[in-house]
Amino acid sequence: MASKVLLPIVSKVYCSPSEVVLAVRRRPNVANGGGFVVVDCNQGLVFSVEGCGILGRKEEMLLRDGQENPLLLIRRKGAIVEALSLTRKWKGFTYDILGSLNKLVFTLKQPNSCFSDKTPIRIAIATESKEWFEVQGDFPGRSCSIVSSRGDVVALIGVERELQQVMRSRDLYHVKIKPGFDQAFVFGVIAVLDYIYDGSTRC
Repeated sequence: MASKVLLPIVSKVYCSPSEVVLAVRRRPNVANGGGFVVVDCNQGLVFSVEGCGILGRKEEMLLRDGQENPLLLIRRKGAIVEALSLTRKWKGFTYDILGSLNKLVFTLKQPNSCFSDKTPIRIAIATESKEWFEVQGDFPGRSCSIVSSRGDVVALIGVERELQQVMRSRDLYHVKIKPGFDQAFVFGVIAVLDYIYDGSTRC
């Protein structure tokens, strides 16, 4: 079903009026921290995420578009200070037309396991609306969703049943994004989840 309402967070360029299903796979032939690529049904590159194995810096990732232009720089802030905090904060920044960091887009709050392992992961959007999202489900098992503060599911992460029967690895999975929602934002969040759970972006 098509939607006339677009919900841009990174940019309206990455909002489709129809539901989109994209596939995620670990970047091939790259050492730990190489990241992953996102392709469409025709195997065309839509996004890529570079981890510490390419960038050379831990707790930092770069989301690029299909033409390899940088979209989001994602990094964790203040590890020493956060040792006494209930959450660890990851921040996503956009780039301007000249390739310089432009503005803060979102802050993802990762629960500090020293205090609680049941606190949900929440993502605050850096706008006056103070909208937020929550990750529900099991990302390591590739069975989770991103849900808005209004309770709307905006993205679903899963593995096709046929693949589950032949693959034990979780290096290949799909992401279904609802009409009108920002795909770049979704994969920025997934990049952080991948790092948190020792995925392809982490060294």
